[in-house]
Amino acid sequence: MENRASLPPEIARRRTFAIIAHPDAGKTTLTEKFLLFGGAIQMAGQVRAKGEARRTRSDFMKMEQDRGISVSASAMSFEYGQFRFNLVDTPGHSDFSEDTYRTLTAVDAAIMVIDGAKGVESQTRKLFEVCRMRDLPILTFCNKMDREARETFEIIDEIQENLAIDVAPASWPIGSGRDFIGCYDMLNDRLELMDRADRNKVAESIKIEGLDDPQLAEHVPADMLEKLREEVEMARELLPAFDRARFLEGSMTPIWFGSAINSFGVRELMNGIGAFGPEPQPQKAAERPVEPEENRVTGFVFKVQANMDPKHRDRVAFVRVASGHFERGMKLLHVRSKKPMAVSNPVLFLAADRELADEAWAGDIIGIPNHGQLRIGDALTEGETLRFTGIPSFAPELLQNVRSTDPMKAKHLEKALMQFAEEGAAKVFKPLIGSGYIVGVVGALQFDVLASRIEIEYGIPVRFEPSQFTSARWLSGPKDKVEAFANINKQHISTDHDGDLVYLTRLQWDIDRVQRDYPDLHLTATKEMMV
Repeated sequence: MENRASLPPEIARRRTFAIIAHPDAGKTTLTEKFLLFGGAIQMAGQVRAKGEARRTRSDFMKMEQDRGISVSASAMSFEYGQFRFNLVDTPGHSDFSEDTYRTLTAVDAAIMVIDGAKGVESQTRKLFEVCRMRDLPILTFCNKMDREARETFEIIDEIQENLAIDVAPASWPIGSGRDFIGCYDMLNDRLELMDRADRNKVAESIKIEGLDDPQLAEHVPADMLEKLREEVEMARELLPAFDRARFLEGSMTPIWFGSAINSFGVRELMNGIGAFGPEPQPQKAAERPVEPEENRVTGFVFKVQANMDPKHRDRVAFVRVASGHFERGMKLLHVRSKKPMAVSNPVLFLAADRELADEAWAGDIIGIPNHGQLRIGDALTEGETLRFTGIPSFAPELLQNVRSTDPMKAKHLEKALMQFAEEGAAKVFKPLIGSGYIVGVVGALQFDVLASRIEIEYGIPVRFEPSQFTSARWLSGPKDKVEAFANINKQHISTDHDGDLVYLTRLQWDIDRVQRDYPDLHLTATKEMMV
């Protein structure tokens, strides 16, 4: 990473990252505080309603506000110091892992949020594995230190053992739970003190000369100070010092401690992203790697969100700009359809608010409103035929039949389902025999979300019913063999929204049988979303 030529200043100041965490670790609250410190909002909202602080900015779907969880990944851009942050919030709920996997293809680093009392939880581990597959650098934030938390060494050990990554403390907590008063900043020898009275106030920091500075005693009670000196000394001996090269290659994570709800530790984390976080990185394409400093604009769609504004049946494709300097009104080639596309009203996001983007640079995430031309995995370029790789589509683990309870609306239901399929919210299969559709998802909660969105956005009441099938596999191989197989097994065959053949099965035995009897055919559980 270090031996590349330096990037143009506008690109070099971009930091594009995602936040990953188990549900309820405090991810949405942390996002709010980022926006607060970036000057993007005046007062941070909280996920659970409380008077004026009722609306968090990054959860805009009705269901997210009702349940207090983030369901769709939203993107936000804001300035912080000399940096331009592009933050992609990912759903923490495990039922939405696919959306999260795809989001991680569009960022250069990730912030892992861990609950100080619960440590590393199952969903964190899963998401971490995806970051590992992509070699993403990871910064860790241990949240909720103002509640009863575990011993600091215990938390660090757990991360090192469970995730097999070295942890370098960037700050060290002083006290925990009710006695938590702040942190010692190990990278800059500063004392950071928390103000519990005003949650939106930035903590004060006191410059000190190391742990022997007499000033420390004025701010930290004697017993806590003794413990702090002991622990920091042990940490410096036992734990590795922060090494940026190792962090960038993904084998070390710096950890900050704090309390997002009290705005504490957040600013240090943001400074860390600015100072150590990676600049926009080259993106992989089938033809060649795409470097951010190239003059020509390229980008890829990693997410499609339909009906962000229910009054207009609009769709917004989230595009990661991979190279160049994009300007509003540019004509770009839509590689899949080979047609030029004038991008006249691209938007930048501040959660559910948007503003027109006059320009964007490599590393930025822009939204392109469209009427269904853009799909996940699509590439946009200034003429070159590129196919960006690594954006996965997973076979659903749960399949159900979907019926409209109003027979007059069957046609509308088809349109709604196709829209959700293109958005990546669900897989929609049309069986070759019989009418109706089978919907496949990764997690059960997605059925609730789909039913609620089809009703709110299209006015169609639907019900999901159990399907006889339990799994789906994409079918590929020599054309004549595939057709012959499909003719014999018609009752198992359906097409997905791209028109690709899918084999639906009841048992693992069916899959094994096909692989045994038809060695030329391939059944796959993932399909790359490439054009």
